[in-house]
Amino acid sequence: MAKDVKPTRKNLMQIEDRIELSARGHDTLEKKRDGLIMEFMDILDQAQDVRADLEASYQDAQRSINMARAMEGDVAVRGAAAALKEHPELTTQSKNIMGVVVPEIESSKVQKNLDERGYGVLGTSARIDEAASAYEQLLDQIILAAEVETAMKKMLDEIETTKRRVNALEFKLLPELRDNQEYIEQKLEEQEREEIFRLKKIKAKKEEEEKEEEAAEREAEREAVTADD
Repeated sequence: MAKDVKPTRKNLMQIEDRIELSARGHDTLEKKRDGLIMEFMDILDQAQDVRADLEASYQDAQRSINMARAMEGDVAVRGAAAALKEHPELTTQSKNIMGVVVPEIESSKVQKNLDERGYGVLGTSARIDEAASAYEQLLDQIILAAEVETAMKKMLDEIETTKRRVNALEFKLLPELRDNQEYIEQKLEEQEREEIFRLKKIKAKKEEEEKEEEAAEREAEREAVTADD
């Protein structure tokens, strides 16, 4: 690539400017990458806690629904589930973490009071209420897990993108620019040496011509003196 660059001082200045700009960009991206990794590790810790809570909520919900089915029967459980009138509502917003837009999921009408579930309190048992409450808790955990997992994926994608940019600058663009810089500097030095050598030859030739002229003038003066005698 360096041989395709014309060795001029203008090109050298432009390449030096690009090296400076690319080096600053590289440093900025490295700081961003490191910051993203720190934020990702925090989210990863949160995700591990959320997964553990989600697993515990799932096991609790399964135990509750199995107990309700065993004691009240599938018909009663399905009837209570079918009585639900107000379904959960989700709204999504976003927040910015070091330039990465991640979702914030807000839920409403997930966990309900007894009188909000639609089935008659007298027509069901405490076991059905416990199962309903356990599944409401599980749904809340699922929503939170979806928020955290999505944020983690977006952060990981941004980290990978930033790493590729850092590597492209560090291992491709900057080395190529520095090779070009070195190539132009070498060529300019060669041209400068050639110019100095050329000027020395011109100076030496001029001095030789001046000496010849002086010698010719002295010879002419001697001849004139001889002619007078």
